[in-house]
Amino acid sequence: MSDEYIPPKVWVWDKENGGAFASTNRPIAGATHDKALPVGKHPLQLYSLATPNGQKVTILLEELLEAGFDAEYDAWLIKIGDGDQFGSGFVEANPNSKIPALFDHSVTPPQRVFESGSILVYLAEKFGAFLPKDPAARTEALNWLFWQMGSAPFLGGGFGHFYAYAPVKIEYAINRYAMEAKRQLDVLDRHLADHRFMAGDDYSIADMAIWPWYGQLVAGKVYGDAATFLDGASYTNVRRWYDEIAARPAVQRGIMVNKTSGDPAQQLHERHDASDFQNRTQDKLEPQG
Repeated sequence: MSDEYIPPKVWVWDKENGGAFASTNRPIAGATHDKALPVGKHPLQLYSLATPNGQKVTILLEELLEAGFDAEYDAWLIKIGDGDQFGSGFVEANPNSKIPALFDHSVTPPQRVFESGSILVYLAEKFGAFLPKDPAARTEALNWLFWQMGSAPFLGGGFGHFYAYAPVKIEYAINRYAMEAKRQLDVLDRHLADHRFMAGDDYSIADMAIWPWYGQLVAGKVYGDAATFLDGASYTNVRRWYDEIAARPAVQRGIMVNKTSGDPAQQLHERHDASDFQNRTQDKLEPQG
């Protein structure tokens, strides 16, 4: 950069700062408009978008259904680019205005659950699945779940933002976060060299939390050509783990829910019934020219 940036004594919000998502970023919380959340027919009401954080929850819900649990749910689309997360109903569900958010109407009053990691734990405990019962294995699963919650902001808000979304390419920022992304991938690769799944032999919510972020990164599914830039193919144990989980039918369904980009046949904007995967994907709803 030719000119060194000198921070002002007191920072002032510049609404013209540009970049992807600039129109919905702001330094204050709270609702910008009144809008109630819709409520469907099932006890579990999910309000989300198919970002990696959103996919964690829909993968778990589909895995619970695949395993025979009564975990039917309605998944409503929250268009964060349009500011849906700042509607009064969503802010009531999550005062932090981030997807995903869940209401469980099987209890009175309905229980709100926000933060993707909290939703995973809540559902795993509610149904008694995908979180080991053994104290040591349970702790290991939670270790990795919270590793993801603490590490992924450096991957998404750090590397992903400056590599793929920032209005200008800043060498220092890209190098800084690329180094951290590769360090995190190395943490995973070393661990998965000796473990089938994150908590050992059993697939758990730890895998469901990490896979949409780091698995899809090495597979070239996020941030443009980031997999090439970070030499994702060199993390062979992460790729082996990615491929095994990607082959699960529930995962294949889960990543479609609330998806609004890519192949229309893989987009299910809202999910209210298992039959929606066959009958209401965007290729069946949109006119084909």
